[in-house]
Amino acid sequence: MFDATPLSSGCARLFPGVPHVCIGVSPFNGYFTAERLIRLAEWTVEHFADFHFFVPDDVTAYTLEALGYPPARARQKAHRQSCHVHNKIAAALTAAGVPDPASRILGMTRLRELPAYRRVAREAERLFDTDVAFRSACYGASTWVLQNKVGNPPGDDALRLAVRYFLAELPLFAASGAITGNSRSMFAYHQRVPFLEKFFDGEFALRPDPGQGFLVVRESALEVTGP
Repeated sequence: MFDATPLSSGCARLFPGVPHVCIGVSPFNGYFTAERLIRLAEWTVEHFADFHFFVPDDVTAYTLEALGYPPARARQKAHRQSCHVHNKIAAALTAAGVPDPASRILGMTRLRELPAYRRVAREAERLFDTDVAFRSACYGASTWVLQNKVGNPPGDDALRLAVRYFLAELPLFAASGAITGNSRSMFAYHQRVPFLEKFFDGEFALRPDPGQGFLVVRESALEVTGP
């Protein structure tokens, strides 16, 4: 149903056999149709003892602002779309027979209540402020996101907004296990992200937890023809 490819040799040592996966679901990404989310939920239930779906919901407003939306409009648009995504994931989990699907969905409000998330977020912010190489890499990751959306290199003001989105989701890449109470975990997404390839090779001052990995997960039949 899905192909799961570890992002690095370190990730490969964790998989298969890791008990927990955190599936990233981006608002405003057409890849995550209702039908595909159902298939993804079924695959997740089949292959992992524990799991969560992560939605970077309210911080999506930063990306929208970076793309030119006024702040109030960006927050409104992000809220509406994020509610839609939360509902689609809940419906997919229900279809896969998962009880209490809301407990399996991590949005930013819930994450900010978790000490492990706050710990990693503080460290990422500290390094962003003090480590030139790490800060440059974070800006590079945000540039990659914005260029994929508009095709043109973003300006400095847009980057300063967009990087706030990236720093908010970075703790999930680094420590989705610790955040969810698991000693070993994989974060899963359908794309290879250049920053994360370097991150999981240990090239930055911020490192993933020892039991943390990353999976590139895509439907086999749609690898070439899918969105």
